[in-house]
Amino acid sequence: MVFSVTVQPSGRTFTVHPDEAILAAGIRTGIALPYGCKDGACGSCKCRKLEGTVVHGPHQSKALSADEEAAGFVLTCCAVPQTDLVLESKQVTLAGAYPVRKMPARVAALEKKSHDVVLLRLQLPANDTFLFHAGQYVEFILRDGTRRSYSMANAPHTLAEPGTGLELHIRHMPGGKFTSHVFETMKEKEILRLEGPYGSFYLREDSSKPIILLASGTGFAPIKALIEHLQFKGISRPATLYWGGRRPADLYMEHWVKTKLAEMPNLRYVPVVSDAQPEDGWTGRTGFVHKAVMDDHPDLSGHQVYACGAPIVVDSARLDFGYHGLPEEEFFADAFTSEADKHGGQDGGHFFSDAMIAAAIRNQNADG
Repeated sequence: MVFSVTVQPSGRTFTVHPDEAILAAGIRTGIALPYGCKDGACGSCKCRKLEGTVVHGPHQSKALSADEEAAGFVLTCCAVPQTDLVLESKQVTLAGAYPVRKMPARVAALEKKSHDVVLLRLQLPANDTFLFHAGQYVEFILRDGTRRSYSMANAPHTLAEPGTGLELHIRHMPGGKFTSHVFETMKEKEILRLEGPYGSFYLREDSSKPIILLASGTGFAPIKALIEHLQFKGISRPATLYWGGRRPADLYMEHWVKTKLAEMPNLRYVPVVSDAQPEDGWTGRTGFVHKAVMDDHPDLSGHQVYACGAPIVVDSARLDFGYHGLPEEEFFADAFTSEADKHGGQDGGHFFSDAMIAAAIRNQNADG
């Protein structure tokens, strides 16, 4: 039986096929519901159910707890309607969602940025226009049908520049099905299969609030795209980039950031290193990157935050920033869930110790 879903306060309505998850139906019909991993691991798609009944598929308790489900919250990525539904999702917009497409892409360049990060540049089919928002991601479809998700590290306008193509930042995870291929056997001109764009991580341009850009490791990729978009659109809102890594080498594109600082007077940069060694000669900020934000901004009530990186870092920031006054609706995130995360590899609670955050920073962007 086909059921209807109405999303408030936008009033948008779409239909869901039998045994189809709400999010899949929204993507199919062009409704811009918020989401991240699409696998019940990150909680980005969580919204309130105002009317109706759903059945949830497998998901992690950190994404949706039993208490939250009892209170009427649902994960649209794994919730299947049993009746007509009314949901509350303030991030749904009347326009702006781009169609999801499958396409081939040719490897144009592989550029090593650090010992474990490669910049992968992809050439899209000639005379083909790929539409996306800065901050969104694509999925690689591997030969066995499995998928790996990576954020685009450049803004859409850059595709008009000769030789640019799509830019992605790939961290090597030893034994990872996809990243081992990237680092060990991938060659230029290889053809890959992509699907996208996905994700609801993009700049909300209807606000004038100062922006905090929070990145850990290769979570910098979509943040880089947001910075390019800010510059291209001439948006003058104050923006501060907090980029955290374990060692200074993990801040693998600092030269690019410093170039942007010279070009964008409203952009500030705060690098943070959690585990510097004497040989690093590091004299900058230390500790965990989201704590540096709170040290500098004890009151976040007037800010907007865009956070990307390891799930445990993003989740810690979401929780702690709320204690510092940040409204829940002003926190936008893209957590890099690994294959281990999707199968329960991350902690299921909402409290994260310094040791746990440190472990996450050491293992971000796992491919599996």
